Amino acid sequence: MSTSADELLDVVDADNRVIGTASRRAVHRANRLHRAVHVLVFDGAGRLYVQRRALDKDCDPGLWDTSAAGHLAVGEEPLAGALRELAEELGLYGLALERLFQLPACAATGNEFVTAYRAVSAAEPRPAASEVAEGRWCELDELGTWLARAAHEFTTSFRLLYARYLRHGGR
Repeated sequence: MSTSADELLDVVDADNRVIGTASRRAVHRANRLHRAVHVLVFDGAGRLYVQRRALDKDCDPGLWDTSAAGHLAVGEEPLAGALRELAEELGLYGLALERLFQLPACAATGNEFVTAYRAVSAAEPRPAASEVAEGRWCELDELGTWLARAAHEFTTSFRLLYARYLRHGGR
């Protein structure tokens, strides 16, 4: 998705009901509730692809994050947004997505109601330089060790999503 400060997002209430629209800049500046998607992409060996956000991102630049993530556009359904983000950020198309769970909007998610998906890909991601500084596949035990040693290197959204994923056996 474009990271333009002028892109329009749905503004939602505490029950995740649309109450209006505003620019991305205005939503972030006023800490308004809005919607996002995150996708955890695994390979056939069970490794998770994580990406380090581009250094010029306005939120969490240079931090490690889920495989692909982004805001939902006005009126966009979460599944459509997740597929769009996979294509835009990682050059991955046609993956079957499994809806995992939704996280409530809170400070750790940047006031985003986050819908999380899981996918398995046989294709190698082709990260877009405008979105992703680097990416890598991680064994889950390796990722757990990395998080325990350097949690500050990951976005708060990733830490919350990944903990939920593990706590509920991927559900």
